[in-house]
Amino acid sequence: MLNKIKSIHFTGIKGVGMTPLALCALDLKKKVTGSDTDEVFPTDKVLKKRGIKVKVGFKAKNLPKKLDLLIYTGAHGGSTNLEVTTAKDRGIPTLNLAQGLQLFTQNKQVLAVAGVGGKSSTSAMLAVVLNSAGLKPSFSVGVGNISNLETPGRFVKKSKVFIVEADEYVADPTADQTPRFHYLNPSMAILTNIEHDHPDVYPSLDDIFATYKTFISRVPDNGTIIVNQDNKNIKQFIKKINRPVITYGFSPQSDWQIIKVHQADQKQFFSLKHCGIEWPQMILNVPGNYNIQNATATVIAAHQLGVKPDKIKVGLKKFIGSSRRFELMGQVKGILFYDDYAHHPIEIKAMLKAAKNWLPGRRIIAIFQSHTYSRTKALLTEFSKSFDSADIVLINDIFSSAREVDNLGLTGKIFTQEVKKYHPKVNYCSGKKQTIDYLVNHALKGDVVFTIGAGNNWLWHKDIIKAIKTR
Repeated sequence: MLNKIKSIHFTGIKGVGMTPLALCALDLKKKVTGSDTDEVFPTDKVLKKRGIKVKVGFKAKNLPKKLDLLIYTGAHGGSTNLEVTTAKDRGIPTLNLAQGLQLFTQNKQVLAVAGVGGKSSTSAMLAVVLNSAGLKPSFSVGVGNISNLETPGRFVKKSKVFIVEADEYVADPTADQTPRFHYLNPSMAILTNIEHDHPDVYPSLDDIFATYKTFISRVPDNGTIIVNQDNKNIKQFIKKINRPVITYGFSPQSDWQIIKVHQADQKQFFSLKHCGIEWPQMILNVPGNYNIQNATATVIAAHQLGVKPDKIKVGLKKFIGSSRRFELMGQVKGILFYDDYAHHPIEIKAMLKAAKNWLPGRRIIAIFQSHTYSRTKALLTEFSKSFDSADIVLINDIFSSAREVDNLGLTGKIFTQEVKKYHPKVNYCSGKKQTIDYLVNHALKGDVVFTIGAGNNWLWHKDIIKAIKTR
């Protein structure tokens, strides 16, 4: 089917899941058009660079006269979006993003990376390592950009391998409750973590386990399942699936054990022990124990694909990160400004701990904007306890999702009061202006300021830096 398609329209093209697929279509010489809101997205730069003009708003006239396929995001009304219904009325095939990914990966060896935390970074790392080793993989990773590859998505016709960030959220809240990763047919699956998330569709951890069990069942018996042994929920999960797995982690029980970790000059050094043999001194240019775990999963996957150890080490050393993952946004007056997409308590805790180790002796100011009322309410206690490594915490108003109409009795002020139970220095800063005012009055030379979350506070850096520069 993909060979016969000449033109594709992407409704919601700026989404971090949609853009990589649109770029894959462009690589296949398809005519690509797209529409979205006028909000700033992390994908804006790469779309502009690749010459894709995004039409603002969702209108019937956005659809080209000659159109073979429309792919749409689950956001912006999903299947009820005017562009989708117009396409259906015109007899044009429509697919949601998850179905679109299934189409693009159907003749490839799919390496699917799943988990609550770590799936984007591990997918990006794997793409860099395999590319460095000469495999030239296709990939679709839900980030604005992968620094080393200058794109979050790529399709290589001759490549056998397709790396996919596998998302557990539902394909289309309006019409298709199938978890997105259930549309994939992976020959290899990596599970970085399992945590309770998306409480609007998964009321409990058992529901998360059930959806991951179905995902794993899609890996054939001769396929490979790679899991993080350090995650307590994964330990519990692998007892339920009755499948052989390859484990990794700091745990001595891991098939691939992380050993001899140390850090110097903003580099991490670590070794691995596998079957009694040591893989010595890997070098990583990104922070945090979680990235060492991500790197180990990458090593195993590449090894399974036959990449030699020295080539894996070279690729790992090349990796310098991806957008919205511990990303340096700028500096002024001796103050560093970073951004991170961490939006689950376990991610926030791990990222801030990494920041404290990566930037020793500096005061950490964490600006957090929680994403969705349902997640905030379900994980409120965990969120409140996740800022230990920050010296000062600023809480913004909760960033709601388009699919939410009820704030569930939660506000930024209430959230702030909860965090205050566990942290001595917490301030409520409802939005950009209040955040800038606080930083102008309190940020000092040597401080490190982090915007954190899946909302829009990552867009404030330019104005924050300008205000501090002129104070």
